Amino acid sequence: MNSSINTNTQGVGVSINKVLKNTYMLLGMTLAFSAVTATIATMVGIGPIASLVLMLVGFGLLFVVSKTADSSKGLFWVFMFTGVMGASLGNMLNHYLTMANGPALIMQALGTTAIIFFALSAYVLTTRKDFSFMSGFLMAGMIAVIVAIIANIFLQIPMLQLVISSVVVMIMSGLILVDTSRIINGGETNYIRATVSLYLNIFNIFVHLLSILGILDD
Repeated sequence: MNSSINTNTQGVGVSINKVLKNTYMLLGMTLAFSAVTATIATMVGIGPIASLVLMLVGFGLLFVVSKTADSSKGLFWVFMFTGVMGASLGNMLNHYLTMANGPALIMQALGTTAIIFFALSAYVLTTRKDFSFMSGFLMAGMIAVIVAIIANIFLQIPMLQLVISSVVVMIMSGLILVDTSRIINGGETNYIRATVSLYLNIFNIFVHLLSILGILDD
């Protein structure tokens, strides 16, 4: 009986480690692909409307990825999704590149995003804590942020934008804890879905950190 339990436990552990390994491998490749498409979009000089269209297409592809995540087609669509999302950053990056210290701000945002992700991931992997209890609170926070973002489209208050971006960075950091703990505790067994979740967290942290740095620089 004990040997059977041990064998089952080991099997689950191997399965979780495989999901974690595949997730980080795919995440690294998709982030690199996004960097390439973002660079191309920046060089081409796409405008705000094109960036918005790409962002909307990206959210549409998100549903396709979700539906195909259990098949080999999911890999193709996850690269399509992350490539489009990367390209949607072209106009924003060009805006910062026109600033005197824009390139430095972009590198600061990239570096800080990497530090946040690796630090939080390392914490969860080391402690193996379950952060699923934070999910409801974080989702409620996101709803409040979406309402604030819509309001600020009309209000155009820089200080409100600073607050929104700061809150988004905190929420996405919390979601990194939740998503990573879900993988290592066996709550997420599909590495494509796990990759998309972590990718969106990283994407939003970078975008809003860059917004914060830009506002503070102003």
